[in-house]
Amino acid sequence: MIKGIHHAAISTSDLERSLAFYRDLLGFEVVMDGSWPTGVEVADSITGLRGSAARVAMLQGGNAAIELFQFASPKPRPADPRRPVCNHGITHIALEVLDIDAEYERLKAAGVEFHCPPQNLGRSRVTYGRDPDGNVFELLEPVEQ
Repeated sequence: MIKGIHHAAISTSDLERSLAFYRDLLGFEVVMDGSWPTGVEVADSITGLRGSAARVAMLQGGNAAIELFQFASPKPRPADPRRPVCNHGITHIALEVLDIDAEYERLKAAGVEFHCPPQNLGRSRVTYGRDPDGNVFELLEPVEQ
């Protein structure tokens, strides 16, 4: 039986930059920071890669966890930082907030790019923003009905 989602994982070209975003700007707490060198058979088996080497950090924020990877090997192919959310694959991660307007203004002042200001969808107010690698995150504030 599936109990729920444990975490979402993001591959990044610069782990320190992503930590500055998710930890320092969004407020996630680093609960694990480690790495593995080339030649760790179990890591290659799990990832489906050959000769993998990476640094990995797990971050926790409320009930959400995000795992960040920076692969040293094999050489990653960069993602399109403007990838449209209609393309196949994971389109975004949603982060629940208490005051979407305050979070939007705080993050925008810090240079975070948003698609639009918060929008009212009836049961929630939402907006999409992009992390330093162009991955989309959603800020969501439930609205009392």
